Amino acid sequence: MHDRLMALAEELTALGERPAGPCPDPVNAPMIRNWTQALGDRDTRWTGTAPPAMIQVWSMPGLSTDKPGSVADRVLALLNESGFTGVVATNCEQTYDRYLRHGEELRSTMRFGGVTGPKRTGLGEGYFVTWHQTWYSGDERVAEMMFRVLKFRPRAAGGRTAKGRRPRPAVGPDTRFFWDGVRDGELRVQRCAECRRLRHPPGPMCPDCHATKREHVTVSGRGTLHSYVVHHHPPVPGFDPPFVVALVDLEEGVRMVGDLLDCPPDRVRIGMPVELVLQKIDDDLTLPQWRPSGSTPEPAAREPGAGESVAPEARDAEAAADPAALSIELTPTFVIATALATRDFTPVHHDTALARAQGSKDIFLNILTTMGLVQRYVLERLPDAVLEGISVRLGVPAYAGDTLTLTGRVVDDRTVEVRGAVSLGDHAIATVRLKGGS
Repeated sequence: MHDRLMALAEELTALGERPAGPCPDPVNAPMIRNWTQALGDRDTRWTGTAPPAMIQVWSMPGLSTDKPGSVADRVLALLNESGFTGVVATNCEQTYDRYLRHGEELRSTMRFGGVTGPKRTGLGEGYFVTWHQTWYSGDERVAEMMFRVLKFRPRAAGGRTAKGRRPRPAVGPDTRFFWDGVRDGELRVQRCAECRRLRHPPGPMCPDCHATKREHVTVSGRGTLHSYVVHHHPPVPGFDPPFVVALVDLEEGVRMVGDLLDCPPDRVRIGMPVELVLQKIDDDLTLPQWRPSGSTPEPAAREPGAGESVAPEARDAEAAADPAALSIELTPTFVIATALATRDFTPVHHDTALARAQGSKDIFLNILTTMGLVQRYVLERLPDAVLEGISVRLGVPAYAGDTLTLTGRVVDDRTVEVRGAVSLGDHAIATVRLKGGS
């Protein structure tokens, strides 16, 4: 299958830009009103122009039985036939040449971007499929987009993938407090109840005073890199080599091992400050890992379904620090209504049974809605801004029943960085480009 897939991808790439299906409706007020109401967008400027993040909506085929073919359809069909039946969007980059006016008739073109894989991800083994779409009003280009999805082989019950899953830690009477802490969003270290000395790994007896009474304390999760190795071989189930295994000196005086995330191996340095990351591997396993202090997750290092667990209090503290923070309760009604408003009828956004059959625990937010919410956050924070583009990297799914909190920072007069967090971790990391500042 792999060789057939790569040959097909090469054939489609060689075709270049091709006409896509028609945009069935002109830019119109009713569709804009439906979209803005579903997303809670109250911006008054959309009475004469269209929200730029709505660009893909105009060319979505909806429920038509006579749907035009997509440039990626043959690749997606081959992956489906080969057992890669799950699908989730991972990246979207949109550029807006100008805002659209009500009444404009649009057309679009597509070109195939390529296939990469197979690759192990938090959702299962899969292939990343990329294509590009461009929109025109007459002969004038008005917007373009890069879109990437992961087609994956859904995990079987118990979290197993086609090529295994990460080994589970051994949990016993001496270590249960540690893993209970990780589950609850804390890094706990064992302490002797007699001489008060911290020790890690935990054990039944103090190595200093030999007392058997023990307790634990919650530590800061800050430290420095004492040593590290870059693992290339042999293969380890659930890992994608090369990866960095770090030995960290904690501020409290003990050492701890974990993966170093969001830092390419050639940028790792002994003595660099690091901070704790609680990485959710699957529904049953969260691991304490590390990343450079003050860093934000690098998109290339993130995979769908594997992210950092975010304790509710940490998310609330981040929202409190951002006066423009936007928190949205992801009720089933919101998830379904926004999918329909974006003309996205993919069942994983409205059919709970089918979503679970594909390895998800519930229906989840679609990427068109995420793009719209990022736009809403930025324009509520900077009402005079004009958007030039939005780039989004998706992380963990935003499931129904969770809360999505958007926070961000203005980098300069042309750039805003936005983070969308749910209880499982970062749902989206976005960069928003502005025209001429705010």
